[in-house]
Amino acid sequence: MKNNVTFLALIAALGGFLFGYDTAIISGTIGFVKTQFDLNTVMEGWYVSSALVGTILGVLVAGVLSDKFGRKNILILSGLFFALSAIGCAISGSFNELVVYRLLGGMGVGVASMLSPLYISEIAPAKNRGRLVALYQLAITLGILVAYFTNAYLLSLSNSESLIDSTGMTNKIFVSQVWRAMLGSETIPAIIFLLLLFVIPKSPRWLAMKGKKEQAKNTLLRFVNEEEADNEIKNVEGVLAKESGGIKAVFSGPFKLAMTIGILLALLSQVTGINAIIYYGPKILEEGGLQLGDALGGQVVIGIVNVLFTFIALWKIDNLGRRPLLIYGVIGIMASLIMIGLLFYFEVNNTYLLMTFILTFIACFAFSFGPVVWVLLSEIYPLKIRGAAMSVATMAVWVGTTFVGQMTPWFLENLKAHGTFWLFAVCMIPALYLTIKVIPETKGKTLEEIENYWLAKKKN
Repeated sequence: MKNNVTFLALIAALGGFLFGYDTAIISGTIGFVKTQFDLNTVMEGWYVSSALVGTILGVLVAGVLSDKFGRKNILILSGLFFALSAIGCAISGSFNELVVYRLLGGMGVGVASMLSPLYISEIAPAKNRGRLVALYQLAITLGILVAYFTNAYLLSLSNSESLIDSTGMTNKIFVSQVWRAMLGSETIPAIIFLLLLFVIPKSPRWLAMKGKKEQAKNTLLRFVNEEEADNEIKNVEGVLAKESGGIKAVFSGPFKLAMTIGILLALLSQVTGINAIIYYGPKILEEGGLQLGDALGGQVVIGIVNVLFTFIALWKIDNLGRRPLLIYGVIGIMASLIMIGLLFYFEVNNTYLLMTFILTFIACFAFSFGPVVWVLLSEIYPLKIRGAAMSVATMAVWVGTTFVGQMTPWFLENLKAHGTFWLFAVCMIPALYLTIKVIPETKGKTLEEIENYWLAKKKN
C-alpha cells in the first residue's frame, strides 16, 4: 500500500521535475539569445521573466479549475502546456514568438507548481505526508540538475567535430543557435509526464468534496484499510460541514492567519536570491572569475548540491518537523549571503572560496525553504477552497520569482554583486521572525486536524 502511494506521488512529482527543468534550462540560453536578438538588460530580464508571468497566469486559473474539474484533469493540462512550449521554443522564428512560447511553458509551470504538491498531500497518510510532498521539491532539484547537464552537454556538442560541418536545420538547432536545442529538450520529459498522468486516480478528498463518496473510498482503499478509509471520509465530511465557501472565508474567517503565513512564506522563499543563482548563475560566476564553460560546470555542481541536501529534508521533515528545518536553514542562508557579498565587495579573487559559500547557500535552501514551503502550502488550507487558497499563496511564490528574475540584471548592474547579495540577506530577517514566532508545527497531523487547529484558534 505504501509503495502504491509513493508511486503515485512520484508521478505527480514529475510536475516538479518539469518546473525545475524549465526554470534552469534557460540559464544556458541567456547569453546566446541576448546576442542573437541584441537584447539590452531590460529585454534580457523580460526574456527570463516572461515565463514567470505565464506562471502567475497558470497559478491564477489552476486553483479554481482544479476545485471544479479535479486535480488530475488540470495536471494533464499542464503537461500539454509543457510539451507545446518546448516544441514551439525550438522552432520559433522571432524573439516575440519565443516569448509567447515561454509564456505558455510558464503557465504549465504555474499549474504544476500548485497542483503537484496539492495532489500528493491529498493522497498521502499523515505520518509520511511531509516526506511524500517533499519528493516534489526533490524532483524540482533533479530537474534543475538534469537541465544543467543538458546545457553543458549541448554546448559541448555544438563545438564537436561531428557537427561542426553540419548544415540546414541540424546546424541551426545544434550549432549556430544551440539555445533552440536546449529549450526544445524539454519535450521528452513533458511527454513522459503527460502520459503517466493518465495512470493516477483522482484525488480522494476532491471526490469526497464533490459528494462522490464511493469513488473516494475506492481510491483510499488503494492506500489504507477499510476502517481507515471510512475514518478519512468521515473526517472530510466533518470539516466540510464546518466550512463556509468562497475565497473570502480564507481572508476574513478563522483561516486568515493561515493565508497570511502562506503568502509571506512563499514570497520570502523567493527573495532569498535562490533564482538569481539558478537563472543568472553563469553570469555571476563569470563575474567572480570563471570562464563560460567553467561557469556552466559550476552550475552543475550547484545542481548536485541542491539535490543532495534536499534528501536531508526527506529524511527529517516528518520526525524533526517543519519549523526546525526552516530556522536552521534561514540562519545558514543569511550567513552565506553576507559572506558572498563580502567576497565581491573586497574583490577577493578566489573562485573556490566563492563557490564554497554559494554551495553553502544552496545547501541551506535545499533542506529548508525549498521543500518546507511546498509542504506547508499543501497542508494548511481548508478542503472546500484548498485549490483556490493555494493558488493565492503559490502566486506569491511566482510574484517573488518574477521580481527577482526581472530585476537581477538591474541589481547586478547598479547595486553590483555585493549589494545584490546583501539585499537578499536583509530580506531574510522577517523570514526568521515568521518562522520562530508565528508558524505552527504540522508534522504528524492529518489535513483535517490542521484545519480544526485553525478553527479552534479562532474560538480561543
